[in-house]
Amino acid sequence: MPDDSRDITRLKHILDSIENIQNFVNNAEFGEFQTDLKLQSACLHQLEIIGEAANHISDELTSDYPEIDWLAIIGLRNLIIHEYFGVDILIVWQIIESDLPSLKSHCRNLLKIIGNSKI
Repeated sequence: MPDDSRDITRLKHILDSIENIQNFVNNAEFGEFQTDLKLQSACLHQLEIIGEAANHISDELTSDYPEIDWLAIIGLRNLIIHEYFGVDILIVWQIIESDLPSLKSHCRNLLKIIGNSKI
């Protein structure tokens, strides 16, 4: 890969943001998330960071690992940033509960593959 260190840094940003979200929600139920504007805002910001980091992952890495839906991750970031009024909190919750654990696992595996000697 042309610049493994850049990809490693971005993957670490994604993992850090996932950890932050998981710490923020910390066994919360959807009802709590739905009514807690601070919690929503904190999680949305971390999702923005995930999307921005994904947007800067090299084309080579994204094409080599299509099992990660890079475009959906970036698209969510764009929705949150540019069409914030259209964000469905239930869908955000489902992403947090269902998609982030898998993304976390994929990113950890990628770090092992590309960064084993650099981390």
